[in-house]
Amino acid sequence: MEEPLVQKHLESLQSSCGNGLETGALQRLTNLLLVEGLSDIQQKEHDILQVETTKGLPRASKSIPLEKLFLPLSKVSIPPRISVTVGVAGIGKSTLVKLFVCSWAKGEISRDILSVLPLTFRELNTHEKLSAERLLCSACPHTAEPGSLSAGAARTLLILDGLDEFKTPLDFSNAAVCTDPKKEIQVDNLITNIIRGNLLQEASVWVTSRPAAAGQIPGGLVDRMTEIQGLGAAEMKDFLDQMFPGNGDLSGQVLQHIRANRSLHVLCTIPGFCRISGSSIAYFLKHGGDRYREATVVPRTLSEIYSYYFKMALSGDWLEKPREALRIEQAVNTSKKLVGSLGRLAFYGLLRRKHVFYEQDMKAHGIDLSLLHSCLSTRLLLKEDMPASTAYYFPHLTTQEFLAALYYYTAAKRAIFDLFTESGVSWPKLGFLSHFRSAVHRALQAEHGQLDIFIRFLSGLLSPRVNRLLSGWLLLKGEHGAFREQAVGTLRGCLGAEPAVSWRAVNAMRCLQELQHADTAQAVEEAMRSGSLAGMLTPVNCSALAYLLQVSDVCLEETNLSNCLTYNVCKSLLSQLLFCHSLRLDNNQFKDDVMELLGSVLSGKDCQIQRLSLAENQISNKGAKALARSLLVNRSLMVLDLRSNSIGPSGAKALADALKKNQILLSLNLQHNSIKEDGAAFLAEALLSNHGLLTLHLQKNAVGAQGARKIAEALKQNHSLRELMLSSNSVGDNGSIALAEALRVNHSLQSLDLQSNSISSAGVTALTAALCSNQGLLSLNLRENSISREGGPAIARALRSNSTLRKLDLAANLLYDDGGQAIALAIRENRALTSLHLQWNFIQAKTAMALAQALQSNSSLASLDLQENAIGDEGMAALSAALKVNTTLADLHLQVASVGTAGAQALAEALMVNKSLQILDLQENSLGMDGAICIATALQGNHGLTYVNLQGNLIGHSGARMIADAIRTNAPDCVVDV
Repeated sequence: MEEPLVQKHLESLQSSCGNGLETGALQRLTNLLLVEGLSDIQQKEHDILQVETTKGLPRASKSIPLEKLFLPLSKVSIPPRISVTVGVAGIGKSTLVKLFVCSWAKGEISRDILSVLPLTFRELNTHEKLSAERLLCSACPHTAEPGSLSAGAARTLLILDGLDEFKTPLDFSNAAVCTDPKKEIQVDNLITNIIRGNLLQEASVWVTSRPAAAGQIPGGLVDRMTEIQGLGAAEMKDFLDQMFPGNGDLSGQVLQHIRANRSLHVLCTIPGFCRISGSSIAYFLKHGGDRYREATVVPRTLSEIYSYYFKMALSGDWLEKPREALRIEQAVNTSKKLVGSLGRLAFYGLLRRKHVFYEQDMKAHGIDLSLLHSCLSTRLLLKEDMPASTAYYFPHLTTQEFLAALYYYTAAKRAIFDLFTESGVSWPKLGFLSHFRSAVHRALQAEHGQLDIFIRFLSGLLSPRVNRLLSGWLLLKGEHGAFREQAVGTLRGCLGAEPAVSWRAVNAMRCLQELQHADTAQAVEEAMRSGSLAGMLTPVNCSALAYLLQVSDVCLEETNLSNCLTYNVCKSLLSQLLFCHSLRLDNNQFKDDVMELLGSVLSGKDCQIQRLSLAENQISNKGAKALARSLLVNRSLMVLDLRSNSIGPSGAKALADALKKNQILLSLNLQHNSIKEDGAAFLAEALLSNHGLLTLHLQKNAVGAQGARKIAEALKQNHSLRELMLSSNSVGDNGSIALAEALRVNHSLQSLDLQSNSISSAGVTALTAALCSNQGLLSLNLRENSISREGGPAIARALRSNSTLRKLDLAANLLYDDGGQAIALAIRENRALTSLHLQWNFIQAKTAMALAQALQSNSSLASLDLQENAIGDEGMAALSAALKVNTTLADLHLQVASVGTAGAQALAEALMVNKSLQILDLQENSLGMDGAICIATALQGNHGLTYVNLQGNLIGHSGARMIADAIRTNAPDCVVDV
């Protein structure tokens, strides 16, 4: 193009694309998700169901900034020729295109692209035939020479926005080949030839589309697919603030109501839906307290939201402008006819998957074009003037669906023939319920769930609340009552009709919610809450459960289906379990056949399970192998818990082999699985190449000293594992010595659990010697071993030189006072340890006194456990004296410590001064009534304690009540067990 034409083109693009771009709301569009093709649910389900099922959360994927959308992803790759961006209706695809075009025209991004030619499929619908050259000219009408925009031009970007609005499906299998840019061919054929590269080979092509329509383009032809993300929490707040400028209180209240309703909150991640919901809730807040007193419940269902929206449209009562002078009754009467004819257009458009309409469509449906300039139509129907004609479309897909449902609801009461047959030639159907059943049946049969939301709205129009809202406007008062119960029966008949719980069944549950019939869902939700689902999962209740998996707060943090599922129930719920982020299936007596099922779920493209617990089932090596196969392709699972099964060495090998390739899994729990020495060796081999796993639980697996040695060798090279649990494995001194050698070179392991491993002083001496140089370990558990008094000095040496260890558990060993005193002396110098467990070590007053001296200078120790050691009153008195000056100790455990009344009195004096202690456990001592009273009284001056346990202290029932009352009075924030 010549320079003046280029300038004219740039100005034209800025003018046409810059209008209506709200800068604040565009930030989320500057980053797109890079995705590997469409998922199953995107290709098969309605947009709204996609968002509801995936809970509005994006797939785990990398993002790409808008300015790099058409650049190579690496130094060795080339720019994409065919790019496809998908997003559900109302997410902002056309806004994204405008943003890109406007930014490019200003010279802000993609300067390597010399020409950008934007077109919409709405425009292409107005042509029957086009040549490639004419197509380019229509995108850039400022050029006089069609040839100047030919395929050989330096990098050109052709944008085709809104494939889902194209009137003809693309048929790549049967499209005739065309390579002549001057030849006029059918428009759909032209598009397939451009995408295949038969025409405009040098041009880059960017197609935007709703997901299902994007599936028309074979994946092999798409070089780069991206997806638009919905609104995040902060973006939703900004979006609502922009909707109600200068009215922060209103936008805050609207956001509060949206967040309180999980279903609504998920859908409001779609900006187009958020705008409608925000307007409706604001309208409710404005009028709920005066004129419409009966409508006291905030709109929660889709039907209620849209009823308010339409009521607002009919009355012309928009928040951002004052009510029009025309009386509401007149406005309603004027608008009713228009709503009726628009509804017919919407309904038959929906059946034909048509979402864009032209003047001939309007005339065919008897729509008076002169009425289309009213306030009502600008809210319910948008208009776009194009060079050849004018296009009309609904602001959001759901607006068309609600209008269609209104039309069907009204027409079904008087129609004689099936309304789904536009010609009217069908078997007679008499009465609303006959038509309602027909609509439900059609929705169940419809491909891609295209009638699912229509049916939801149709059901919602039978709810008492919606009838109250719209009676006198669009509905007759009370007419829903005669149909409601039979409609409920029809919908319940859709539940459990198939062995598997389908998306249609879940939608039927949502229809029942719209109808205000929530009995089934409430019963199942209560059973989930109380953990009593076992035995009640009938096919109908399974549909309710599948629905609750999407909407219930009980499932928000974790979906717990432990101890309630059978093979058949699990199989029926498979497609719904895909989208549970955290899933617990413990103690279900699952065998290997269920693992085959779950393996298929974990292998699916749609899978979003991040945490999966299968503890305490009956899984053998065969089931472990099925799970391992899925880990080779799964990209979501981060935590897998197989605790207390029977996978054995060969099951461990299968999982280990998967870990060599899978770098997504962060935590694997194989506790109590009989993997033995061989299984440990296989996992050790995996640790040499795996750089993702952070936590490995191998407790109670009989791995022995040799298994520990293999893992220790791997740790010398692995620098990613953070936690290793090896308790109850007969590791012994030999295994400990091997692990100690690893700790000398490995500084990445942070937690090592060697509880109950028959480790004596020889093993602990090696481990603590390694700690003198190790700079990574934060927690070491040596509980329940055979560390004698000789081990004390070795531990002390480590504590004097190590500056990283935070937690040390030496409970249930044989330290006695000699070992305990050595450790206490080291605590004086140590500045890192925060938690020390010395429970049940035959320690007496001498160690307690030594620890007391250490606490007077130590400022790091926050938790000290001396329970089940006979420190007596003398030891207690020493510790109490330390508590008067120590300001860091928060937890002190002295259960079964032979403390009597004198010790309690000394402690009480300290509590009057000490402000740092938060947890004090004196259970099972001999404080007696006097000692307990001393402590209760002392709390009057204490402001730190949050929990005190005085159980089992010879206080008596009446004394306990008195003590509890005294503590409540003196320290009202403190929980007391007496």
